[in-house]
Amino acid sequence: MAKEIERKFLVKDDSWRQLAEGSLYRQGYISSQGATVRIRIVGNQGYLTIKGMTINYSRSEFEYPIPLADAQEMLDTLCVSPLIEKTRYKINLGSLVWEVDDFAGANQGLILAEVELTDEAQQIELPDWIGEEVSGDPKYYNSYLVKHPFCEWE
Repeated sequence: MAKEIERKFLVKDDSWRQLAEGSLYRQGYISSQGATVRIRIVGNQGYLTIKGMTINYSRSEFEYPIPLADAQEMLDTLCVSPLIEKTRYKINLGSLVWEVDDFAGANQGLILAEVELTDEAQQIELPDWIGEEVSGDPKYYNSYLVKHPFCEWE
């Protein structure tokens, strides 16, 4: 079984921007009850992803490439609106890859960083631009942001 172990953080400043170039992501959710079913387009490649429930920092994750035209049709016809639009920056620091998501559209202004780990107890050194940890807070899940966009937060 595929397992994703990740921690998620708010980003407190823009000093990370000089460390990487970003890629545009568009994604939507067909289901977020129990298992999450996501459709994503990155560049000119489509993906179908199924994720299980999060326990601590871990959850099962299965991701499969699908044809771009199929992904686009699913985003247009099957997914809840608004879609998640973001630019993702991958930053290599030591043995870790930090992914910084700069959201656009209805979630403009939200910037999150996440790092995937090999073990839940893995010790990590936080870069200076990392702020508060939000790993256990479901309001920062992309599947939540579809239903409750950042622009509506008080």
